[in-house]
Amino acid sequence: AAAAAAAAGAGAATATTKPSTGGSKWDVEDEEDTFSNSSSSAGGSSAGGGRWDETPRAPQSWDGGETPGTTKRRSRWDVTPVNEMGAATPVFGAGDGANLATPVGAAAMGMATPLHRPAMNAGNMTPDQIRSVRMEQEMYERNRPLSDAELDAMFPAEGYRILDPPANYQPIMTPGRRLLATPTPMMSAGFQLPEEVTDKSKYGVLLDGSQKLADDLPPLKPEDEQHFRKLLTDVDESTLDPEALRERQILMLLLKIKNGTPPMRKSALRQITDRAREFGAGPLFHQILPLLMSPALEDQERHLLVKVIDRVLYKLDDLVRPFVHKILVVIEPMLIEEDYYARIEGREIISNLAKAAGLATMISVMRPDIDNIDEFVRNTTARAFAVVASALGIPALLPFLKAVCRSKKSWQARHTGIKIVQQVAILMGCAVLPHLKNLVEIVEHGLADEQQKVRTITARALAALAEAATPYGIEAFDSVLPPLWKGIREHHGKPLAAFLQAIGFIIPLMDAENASYYTAEVMQILLVQFETQDEEMKKIVLKVVSQCCSTEGVEPAYIRTEILPRFFKFFWVVRMALDKRNYRALVDTTVELANKVGAPDIIRRIVEDLKEESEQYRKMVIEAIQLVLNNLGATEVDHDLEKQIVDGVLYAFQEQTSDDQTVLNGFGAVVNSLGVRIKPYLSQICGLILFRLNNKDAKVRQQAADLISRIAEVMMECKEEKFLNHLGTVLYENLGEEYPEVLGSILAGLKAIVNVIGMSKMQPPIKDLLPRLTPILRNRHEKVQENCIAAGTLVWLADGTAQPIEALQPGVRVAAPHITASNFTNTATHCNTTINTNNNNN
Repeated sequence: AAAAAAAAGAGAATATTKPSTGGSKWDVEDEEDTFSNSSSSAGGSSAGGGRWDETPRAPQSWDGGETPGTTKRRSRWDVTPVNEMGAATPVFGAGDGANLATPVGAAAMGMATPLHRPAMNAGNMTPDQIRSVRMEQEMYERNRPLSDAELDAMFPAEGYRILDPPANYQPIMTPGRRLLATPTPMMSAGFQLPEEVTDKSKYGVLLDGSQKLADDLPPLKPEDEQHFRKLLTDVDESTLDPEALRERQILMLLLKIKNGTPPMRKSALRQITDRAREFGAGPLFHQILPLLMSPALEDQERHLLVKVIDRVLYKLDDLVRPFVHKILVVIEPMLIEEDYYARIEGREIISNLAKAAGLATMISVMRPDIDNIDEFVRNTTARAFAVVASALGIPALLPFLKAVCRSKKSWQARHTGIKIVQQVAILMGCAVLPHLKNLVEIVEHGLADEQQKVRTITARALAALAEAATPYGIEAFDSVLPPLWKGIREHHGKPLAAFLQAIGFIIPLMDAENASYYTAEVMQILLVQFETQDEEMKKIVLKVVSQCCSTEGVEPAYIRTEILPRFFKFFWVVRMALDKRNYRALVDTTVELANKVGAPDIIRRIVEDLKEESEQYRKMVIEAIQLVLNNLGATEVDHDLEKQIVDGVLYAFQEQTSDDQTVLNGFGAVVNSLGVRIKPYLSQICGLILFRLNNKDAKVRQQAADLISRIAEVMMECKEEKFLNHLGTVLYENLGEEYPEVLGSILAGLKAIVNVIGMSKMQPPIKDLLPRLTPILRNRHEKVQENCIAAGTLVWLADGTAQPIEALQPGVRVAAPHITASNFTNTATHCNTTINTNNNNN
């Protein structure tokens, strides 16, 4: 290695040439040869000799061999190597690397070109590289060609024949392309990951014929193997003991329910239901519950297993009692799933379980979890008790709740008991009214509890009860008003938010006089909290403001002077538009304030924000304006505010980049609310629509066409038939639109224009419009079909000729061959009912 490095260094030096007599340009002696002559006793070549015109022989060392007849030392590059053990280019596998011309391993340290070994060396590899290698190996194992033995195992012996590959076929095997990076010589021999022996059966390839399922069973998914592994083995069922046979039958039925076809699933579900008591609760739940907890379970499969449990519970009845705890361990986490349908299915199972096992069993099983240290367990237990109360009735659970909420053993038990009351109110709604007084008395002592968490959950439980009882039941809350009033003056942070929430839901239950007094008092604290940065507190403050201001007895003048200035200063900011929940709460509260003080007072404070830089904030502003105008109209809007609104809406419509309908709906609401007052602005609006109908962006064209369908009626009220005809002509010219969503909007715009202007004044005329609509019926897009049939029906109704539609476009038929005014109703009804059949007869 040292000799090679020295030679390489010498070869890198700057060469100086010395012309020779009678030779070519290659017959020159470079500096390396001169250096070799001065440091070696070997003879050089003659002055007229050439280095390339001699027959080489096998070199004896890295310093090169001697050519016969020469007296000068030659460079090691001057000879043609011979394919031997000492050759310049080694052959991999000829030895262990010790005697190769290019060494490997430790001997290759410092060499320029190491020899790559296929074995993975993890000594100097990062974890990411190791994972990449593992993944590469796994993908290679998954995607490598199947061997003859594997193919023989997969296909039957009869019915197939093996085809010979073409004579010139060469498989592409380039393992070098799968290298993660260029190998380096610095890799030292260290720890090596053992090669994983991949079992192809993990990927659904069954190698052994004995592992195939019976013909009457559905295919087995790879993730199902751990649950249905016993079905892979063929056994003589007559030799099995009763317990093993019962287990095998249950597995077969569950596999049919989970992976089978609908007829197979229906039959298996009926069998497992009818034989539930024969199988027994233990064997059934020992197979169903682990399967239900599988992380690879799909929504449809979970729904089917929930249906199995429901029917089995009905059949087993009281036999299910020993397994109540195991069932609850699996089902309770479903009560807090994000998926709505998962929560509904969890409630359904627990409800049926409570009816089958009884209240005493449910309480005895869930009692240890009430004071569990883990808050997750207590939360799911409270929700489960609420479901039990809804199934068996609140009166049956009241004595137990009274005892738990007054427990002196641990504050966790009191916390869970009060949370049960909260969940009952949320789950059952107004059904708590007959028991409202008892429920309030059970939890009211928690407002003065020594634990802050207990006080907080008590206030939230009272808020839930008041919300469920609205607008009745103020008498039940008389005893809790003093501690709540005291609490909002003493607490801070989350407890204060909970107490404010309770007050906010109780005030709407009061009469007008008391509501006005309590609103004025609590508003002093709410105004201070307007400046809070806590997101949870903001949502609660907005909700309380909305509840208080919507109550009778609160004067509009008080809201204008005391609430609105600070409300718009601290809440109508860009940051509120970024959080979807804050966005919705702020818009709803603003609408409630507008209902109390009138539209102009609210719109005037936010109309300038229609030109705000943030698009999300502009959408929030225009949605608030839309809802206010829809509720109150624009009769109180003066001329100056009207101009501001139209100008801001036009700006927001032009600057929008998102695909949602918020700005479009707001624009339509503004135009329809103003009515004939919009006439001075119609020329500008129509110009904007025409400009955007020619935009290269499909979404922009679609929004422009959708706007026409929203404002066509108002334009007709303003006697702007000229604008309508011009827009109709442009839409007619755009019927060749390639995007179906845009084409559907164009057809909707045409339909709106035809509907308001009438066919006698419609441009283009019927004879031009109807032939263009007929071929569009071939389009399979639902929106295009719906609007095309609707627009075409209006056109055919208005056309008095009643000519056959077959003549308009050969090869295309629609619902009826002739459409006149007399049979228009039946034809339109038939079109609407058959629109989704997606065949050319529509």
